[in-house]
Amino acid sequence: HDYNKALKNFYDYKKPWFKEKPFEKKLYKFLKVKQWKNHMPTYSPETFDLQKHSVEQIITSTCQAEFIHELNAVLSFLPLFASIWFGQFYVFLFTSVAASIYELMFVIIQRFNRPRLIYFSHINK
Repeated sequence: HDYNKALKNFYDYKKPWFKEKPFEKKLYKFLKVKQWKNHMPTYSPETFDLQKHSVEQIITSTCQAEFIHELNAVLSFLPLFASIWFGQFYVFLFTSVAASIYELMFVIIQRFNRPRLIYFSHINK
C-alpha cells in the first residue's frame, strides 16, 4: 500500500503512541476483549500470519492497522456535515458514532495483541 511507504518511519511500536498505557489491561479485561476479538473480521489475514511474516513484521502491522482504524474512526464523523443539507442531524450522529465505535473495536484488538506479540518476540530470541 502507498500509505505504508509514506508512513513507514511512523510505525515504530516503541514510539509512545503505540506503547501500552497503564490503564489498558484493566480496560481490556472489563471489555472482555479476549472473548470477542477472534470473531471480528480481518481485512487481510495474511498480514498477521506467523507462517508468512516474522513477529516483528506483525508487530509493525498492528501499528499500521491501529493507525488506519483510528483515522477511520475520526473520518466517520465527516457525514455530520451532510446534515447541513439533508437535515436529520441525529441520524447522521448516530451512524457516525456507530461507525466510530466499530472502528475503535479494531484499534482495541491491535492494542490488545501488540504487547503479547512483543513479549512473544523477546522470549524467542
